[in-house]
Amino acid sequence: MGLFLDEKSDREGWVTRLYDLYKSRRFCSSTPTLFNSGTLHSQLSSCYLYKVDDSIESIMIRGIAENAFLSKWAGGLGGSWTSVRGMGSHISGTNGESQGVIPFLKMHNDQLVAVNQGGKRRGSGCAYLETWHNDLFDFLELRRNTGDERRRTHDLNTSNWIPDLFMKRMESRENWTFFRACEVPDLHETYGKAFEKRYAEYEELAREGKIFSRTEPAIEVWKTMLKLLFETGHPWITFKDPCNIRSPQDHVGVIHSSNLCTEITLNTGEDETAVCNLGSVVLDRHIGFNGEIDCEKLRDTIQVAIRALDNVIDINFYPTEPAKTSNERHRPIGMGVMGLQNALYKKNLSFASEEAVEFNDEFMEQIAYYAYEASSDLAKERGTYSSYKGSKWDRGILPQDSLALLDEERGIDVDVPRGGKLDWTPVREKIAAHGMRNSNVLAIAPTATISNIMGTTPCIEPTYKNLFVKSNLSGDFIVLNRALVRDLKARGLWGQEMIDNLKYFDGELQDMEDVPEDLRRKYVTAFGIDYNFFIAAAARRQKWIDQSQSVNLFLGQPDLKGLSHMYRAAWKQGLKTTYYLRTLGASNIEKATVKVTKERRGVMAEAITEGDILEADAETETPRVFTADEKKACSIDAMLNGEECEACQ
Repeated sequence: MGLFLDEKSDREGWVTRLYDLYKSRRFCSSTPTLFNSGTLHSQLSSCYLYKVDDSIESIMIRGIAENAFLSKWAGGLGGSWTSVRGMGSHISGTNGESQGVIPFLKMHNDQLVAVNQGGKRRGSGCAYLETWHNDLFDFLELRRNTGDERRRTHDLNTSNWIPDLFMKRMESRENWTFFRACEVPDLHETYGKAFEKRYAEYEELAREGKIFSRTEPAIEVWKTMLKLLFETGHPWITFKDPCNIRSPQDHVGVIHSSNLCTEITLNTGEDETAVCNLGSVVLDRHIGFNGEIDCEKLRDTIQVAIRALDNVIDINFYPTEPAKTSNERHRPIGMGVMGLQNALYKKNLSFASEEAVEFNDEFMEQIAYYAYEASSDLAKERGTYSSYKGSKWDRGILPQDSLALLDEERGIDVDVPRGGKLDWTPVREKIAAHGMRNSNVLAIAPTATISNIMGTTPCIEPTYKNLFVKSNLSGDFIVLNRALVRDLKARGLWGQEMIDNLKYFDGELQDMEDVPEDLRRKYVTAFGIDYNFFIAAAARRQKWIDQSQSVNLFLGQPDLKGLSHMYRAAWKQGLKTTYYLRTLGASNIEKATVKVTKERRGVMAEAITEGDILEADAETETPRVFTADEKKACSIDAMLNGEECEACQ
């Protein structure tokens, strides 16, 4: 009711349609929208993006004070600190030397701890730094547990903002030059060929001794990035040029960073703090009994969802003026998707298969088709967003078309198949006639919270494990893959011995001799999937998405070479951003309650019984076992134990 309060006609009809989507688990708004709609304080946005300029006023007002207000009202923060001059830079006002960006990031870190999110959970933020900044190596070490604590930010996420030129020089084993931001102020404002030209000009000035520079082999910088990423989980790897070159809003600004969860790519500037208004379609709820996408049902869901998301912009509470300015000027929204793994189960496909990659292409094209159509329909009814003129939409360039622009600017073809299955002519004609209501429409957020509410699998994630311990405010409980149980029962394989085997092998089927090979393939878990399938599926989705996606990557074995190949593949296939690098912990689910019948395992203990499996209602995909003596498992610590950012979900 809160979301449709200002509808001019048929308010109750729209309320009923949205309620039906919630009830039937076809769509869910993000948690701030879900919890605060219809209240006296309607702060409905998930995340905010900002840019800090090279002045003490911008650092203290934008980087610290405004971020405190945003964090107070439960906003996750992501922003660029690249413009802040690096260590050793001259300060003309005091005739002194700058201490660089690191001390200010430490202040931001402590501000996030001091000003938590509405008194409910600690503040969350991510700082971005572009690869040429001369403080880069100190930035890479911000999350290390050793060293000077005054130069560590244990509560602040960090991310690399990498230009294509760096990746090309790394690939060709050339050198990379670092600059002081105050001496190269336009580098952060340019991208593509323009950036490469300006970067080379600054290198020439440095050779002439006119500006500061430091040179390192690009491959060594890359190795250090990956080493620290594996060691600390940070900084994440995100790519500046694909975000900007493919942006629909390239005519009115620059994307200086992504957000806290790396799925939002919106312009930021002195008078604009970008805002994320999110919600996600539950994909598996739109798979019919024949295993195909129910297009009519999906289109109906998206029409209601886009309208609800657009309404957020007008009824939202904005903690700062730049946030209000940006959101009302461009009206961006971020509709995403969750339940991919459940949809693959319904289609009887393994995540690690070419068929699954093709399905990612298929469903994302359909979602994009209906979403862009719905935004154009709203534009016909309510008018276009104010900065529409000159945008890629206005120029007839849809997201899938912009891949050709990335090819041209990069000088290297993006390694992703083009084209799709739908006839886009009606959508193109509709946009040409009516414009777009929203500057940006699609973004795939993590959905860790709302996927639990909807009883589905998180966003575009594979199953982590078929059996694992999860912790939340209610305590620790075991999560068991319901789809697997269903298939095992259908084949007459479900029983006490299977329960014991599943617990002993931590839900992994690969070493379970009694499970047929086709089920082992279907229920392969995250660390058993080759990274190429993650990257290929993400690239197929990214083709259709006007923003980005929270793409977690999984690494079962500590291998720097494999890690390098994985992120290089992500860049070559046109991904805009990546999110967490997941690695396996050392311990597994406590087996004190398992009775194992085979002598070779040598484990004897009291068994849990089939009766202990507490299956949730028929709509829920994750039956659970609650046992009083279960001990907390090491289960991708952050993701499963509630330490991951929830701002975008």
